[in-house]
Amino acid sequence: MLGNYSSTTEFFLLGFPGTQEVYHILFATFFFLYSVTLMGNMVIIITVCVDKRLKSPMYFFLGHLSVLEVLITSTAVPFMLEGLLLPSTQLISLTACAAQLYLYLSLGTSELALMGGMAVDHYVAVCHPLRNNIIMSSHTCIWVIVSWGFGFISEIWPVYVTFQVTCCKSNVLDHFYCDRGQLLKVSCDDTLFTEFILFLMAVFIITGSLIPMIVSYAYIISTILKIPSASGRRKSFSTCASHFTYVVIGYGSCLFLYVKPKQTQAAEYNRVASLLVLVVTPFLNPFIFTLRNNKFIQAFGDGMKRCYQLLKS
Repeated sequence: MLGNYSSTTEFFLLGFPGTQEVYHILFATFFFLYSVTLMGNMVIIITVCVDKRLKSPMYFFLGHLSVLEVLITSTAVPFMLEGLLLPSTQLISLTACAAQLYLYLSLGTSELALMGGMAVDHYVAVCHPLRNNIIMSSHTCIWVIVSWGFGFISEIWPVYVTFQVTCCKSNVLDHFYCDRGQLLKVSCDDTLFTEFILFLMAVFIITGSLIPMIVSYAYIISTILKIPSASGRRKSFSTCASHFTYVVIGYGSCLFLYVKPKQTQAAEYNRVASLLVLVVTPFLNPFIFTLRNNKFIQAFGDGMKRCYQLLKS
């Protein structure tokens, strides 16, 4: 797989531009966001697993989404934090680079597919509330398995072809992780055809998961507008708005990063978009999907009370 990169055994990641003081500020900021992301998503995973009241399709999806968020952010953020704290250690081996890129793309693709399923589940819950469990219970597990499998299978060829190009320009990547665009940028080969195929695959994956989301939310909004109570409409729109914010940030970043014929664009913009995917959306997930969910908050509160009583006794 890594044959044409045989002359390059490691890459040097430039990370972020700036002084040592800027690095310390960035480290403190990203370390805080990463810590909250891990704690918040782990709370969701544990609560969904242990509380019987959360055994429904929606929480099954939410648990797997939190697992994906923890894994995605952990593929690059710890290494990024190490680089901010100790800039001289920003070296990554060829094998580690390939593994990081594959895990990042695979987990991200799985998450996009899963979010499409969550949108369908949300549509059924809003538009057919009495039949929600009946309709979704038989399909939820299959959708989750397909999402994970599709993500890890679909990204084998893109990562393989990325590391088949000949690297001879430099082993310096202007990024904080092994970005595909930067890897193609240091290649001496003509990568236009490869980039075009990768572009078509990205269009298929992202729009394929975006279509059920757009259709589902169109029906959801139509149903909400028919609610006679103004307070009911406001509450429903408020929930949809928070979900929509999460979707816009996640999908907008992915569209900017991958749905473009030329992968080797300016590193500054790619860094910002990558931070939205790796840091911001995993951080927002616990707040968007749980703070407005009274059932989850009650289950979490009851769990904390049981833990307190066990410690007290």
